[in-house]
Amino acid sequence: MNPAWTAAQQQSAEVTDWAARIAWLAGLLLFVALLYWLMRQGWKWRGALQSDLPALHRAPGALGEPKLTMTGRYHGSTTAGQWLDRIVAHGLGTRSRVELTLTDEGLNVVRPGAADFFVPATALRGARLDKGIAGKVLAEGGLLVVTWEHGDRLIDSGFRSDRAAEHIAWAEAITTLHNTTEGAR
Repeated sequence: MNPAWTAAQQQSAEVTDWAARIAWLAGLLLFVALLYWLMRQGWKWRGALQSDLPALHRAPGALGEPKLTMTGRYHGSTTAGQWLDRIVAHGLGTRSRVELTLTDEGLNVVRPGAADFFVPATALRGARLDKGIAGKVLAEGGLLVVTWEHGDRLIDSGFRSDRAAEHIAWAEAITTLHNTTEGAR
């Protein structure tokens, strides 16, 4: 037997059905595009359902002396007590970097690439350490969750500091500020 002839026989046959492969690939791409479009429509639908949420407050001109500052991540907001009911209206569902400043006037939330907002001290309802909020689950106590009132709705907003050891001080300071402003009413 000729060794060149046996080596040629062992090679696999060339792919000749390019049309079927291209059709499968095109079908897969259309399916993925449809999934992304449906997710986008769901996000817009959720925003329309939450359109009764008033516009977010902007920080006043003079914030006063900062009690605490923090840099980290903003992981989103949900209806208070319902950690999977994400709020997307007014950009509250957009995850981003965050710079938090707590003053006697309230909590200033600065988010590069997303809408900034301000929570007045009278709207703060407390803070706690938790393990999750819609779209993000961490170790127990890995998330600072601030509860605040906006319009007629209680909202939980989740933050994670670049230095997680700061969470306890933040939870205590926000709760103290709430108790102080509640007692002044």
